[in-house]
Amino acid sequence: MNYEAIRYELTEGMAVITLNRPEVMNALNSAMRAEILDALRRAADEARVVVLTGEGRAFCSGQDLADGAASGAFDLQKVLREEYEPMLMAIYDCPLPVISAVNGAAAGAGANLALAADVVIATQSAAFLQAFTRIGLMPDAGGTYWLPRQVGFARAMGAALFADKVTADQAAQWGMIWESVPDAEFAAHWRARVAHLAKGPTAAYGAIKRALREGYGNDLPTQLSLEAELQGQLGQSRDFHEGVTAFLQKRAPAFEGR
Repeated sequence: MNYEAIRYELTEGMAVITLNRPEVMNALNSAMRAEILDALRRAADEARVVVLTGEGRAFCSGQDLADGAASGAFDLQKVLREEYEPMLMAIYDCPLPVISAVNGAAAGAGANLALAADVVIATQSAAFLQAFTRIGLMPDAGGTYWLPRQVGFARAMGAALFADKVTADQAAQWGMIWESVPDAEFAAHWRARVAHLAKGPTAAYGAIKRALREGYGNDLPTQLSLEAELQGQLGQSRDFHEGVTAFLQKRAPAFEGR
């Protein structure tokens, strides 16, 4: 696929997907969603870590309301099921760590696209906004799934009902995101974080994603069994052997990843 609404860069195991419609604050239209989905699938095959970020002053302003939303024929259910759901599930199911580097405002579906990642790093001037009630809607794009798990029921309900802006610092304090970084340090910081993961034990990262997510629905015996199963698989890997050898030799490990 030739990308027009995004950029895709692969460097040293890092696949960076940049939303590239800065003139509309990277609003999501049908073409962008298709390109993001294609890029995520591509990255899963050729990278060791994936980054979502935005061009310009915003991460993503949400659904592009000029993309048919004002038309009486606009079928939100169809768009969510056929376009948003595959894109969001590609993030969820990705065997690699997916990082959102939130460079600016993340609103509506754009906020929930960011929150779907495994780790969210935001620049301090960024903000998250569940803007849906401002146009007579409810949060979608996974917002009703992620928010209560990340910040608790009361804060999720307040954010959804009032559509108040949540600053990056506040989001970090609430546990909505991993960290808020001063603007001047943001680009170098998230790239260093991503480079660290790109050199790491990829299979272990995939196992962590699976175990933590399934843990929400498992009882303790089931979760302990899952841990034993996944750890048993990792214990047979070359990366585990390399990690132990490096530890005993007092040197940094050189993980192969996948």
